Amino acid sequence: MTGSILVLPGGGYARLAPHEGEPVAEWLRGLGWDARVVEYPVHTRHPGPLQAVQREIAVERAAGHDAVGVLGFSAGGHLAGHAALTTPGIDFAVLCYPVVSMEARTHRGSRDNLLGPHPWPWTKRALSLDRMVTSDAPPMFIWTTGEDASVEPVDHSYRLSAALARHGVPHDLHVFAEGAHGLGFAEGLPAEAWRELCERWLRAHLA
Repeated sequence: MTGSILVLPGGGYARLAPHEGEPVAEWLRGLGWDARVVEYPVHTRHPGPLQAVQREIAVERAAGHDAVGVLGFSAGGHLAGHAALTTPGIDFAVLCYPVVSMEARTHRGSRDNLLGPHPWPWTKRALSLDRMVTSDAPPMFIWTTGEDASVEPVDHSYRLSAALARHGVPHDLHVFAEGAHGLGFAEGLPAEAWRELCERWLRAHLA
């Protein structure tokens, strides 16, 4: 069985953070996945970033992979979740301290870059991951920290987890006490355990 994971770095939809890109893809390749970084467009309004990821998903499916997943950080976590919840052909998603809600207090830069500085209320609602969840959503692995103040991520991740639970979607949620935003591998912190936890979770998709 073969599997592919597309890695989506964070950066507030303004840039692509290097430490959340190729080092992560390399780690995944070490676990047996065909993994690569998607350099989705930044400073680009919706639906530009989503369409870029959807094209790459189609490429992975055409390559004949049995399982295709997405893994994203922060704004890239929002994009990974958005793709997973709206695009056929995605089998699972890993969301690392993701931006989830465009309605609640959020990472302002991500929202402004994706939706503009004054988005309509219904646009913010439509682009909030917790509002997109249905019973057809793929399994998700979500992690964040209690000290991350950039996107109030515990609230964001709780919103998404609650929506997944309401619809009976399998998911893991891990909240670590320590760590600021943008940790990546979180080396030297308790949150670095996310990789081992995620590795176990991913094994089920290569079984």
